[in-house]
Amino acid sequence: MTEDALFILEEMKEGMTHAISHLEKEFHKFRTGKASPQMLEGVKVDYYGNPTAVDKVANINTPDPRQIVVQPWEKSMLAPIAKAILDANLGFNPQNNGEILRINVPPLTEERRRDMVKKAKAEAELAKVAIRNIRRTAVDDAKKLEKGGLPEDEVKVLEKDIQHLTDQFIAQVDKVLEVKEKDIMTV
Repeated sequence: MTEDALFILEEMKEGMTHAISHLEKEFHKFRTGKASPQMLEGVKVDYYGNPTAVDKVANINTPDPRQIVVQPWEKSMLAPIAKAILDANLGFNPQNNGEILRINVPPLTEERRRDMVKKAKAEAELAKVAIRNIRRTAVDDAKKLEKGGLPEDEVKVLEKDIQHLTDQFIAQVDKVLEVKEKDIMTV
């Protein structure tokens, strides 16, 4: 296989790996009934005029599966963090005791679990679309190589490798979704 063909496959693999890791990152944000510091990922608090991630201004931990504790490094940040969590519309109601914020994570209803599975499937579908787009780009690049003088049989082998890699990554998305679906539906 030529260096250009190997480069196409390597670029493709890198892009598809990124799509899988993005999917996993999105799945971390899903509430599965168990408290997790990742639930507050993406929540920005106004820190001296700058929108800053909560985990950059406070210590976040989970003392038990139903509770998140947020302990700001500066007590003056308690109210802004509580406001940011409420504004993020995560369904949490932080309780301020003057030292820390306690967030009780309510158990999920069956209906809510089904909705979350639908959202997880939608995220997985977006990852598959991204993978297919990467495949399309790789196939276009392979055709450009053929126009550039690469023998047709080598291009066919490259296209077969591209499809094989695509199938592997689509199967990986399905596995990640299956694990997340099981996690969401487990009471």
